[in-house]
Amino acid sequence: MILDQAKKLIIACARQMDAQYKRVVFDEWAIISLADQKGRLLSYIGPRKAGFQQNFLADAGSLRTSLLAGQTNVGDFEFARHGIGTGFESFLVLGPRLFLICNNTAQSMEAITQDPLWLAAQVPFVELSDAIRADPLLLEA
Repeated sequence: MILDQAKKLIIACARQMDAQYKRVVFDEWAIISLADQKGRLLSYIGPRKAGFQQNFLADAGSLRTSLLAGQTNVGDFEFARHGIGTGFESFLVLGPRLFLICNNTAQSMEAITQDPLWLAAQVPFVELSDAIRADPLLLEA
């Protein structure tokens, strides 16, 4: 899939997750490229675009090792239980060295998962993962 298709799927996923959770799950959604040892922001939805770019390595926190290791497969995802504030809660592998970063700038993943509605909110995220696995993001040349 191309970037615009991925963005539409991500927006639909965010809306479905929020509807299931009855409030915002992730207020920050960013598509990034880590190709050629350089981080590049390809798309961003959220409250702090400049801060996201400036603080990326610090905010990656416990997810940094997995993001930078390059040993994940398309459709794989990981959650950080203790990301607080701007610390990232999750990433999803969209394609080769392409990731979706998901974050709630007000709550930790631990707090989000305490609500029983989290179980239903996970379904759209897993469906997004499956869609990406079937049709990975490829950047247009």
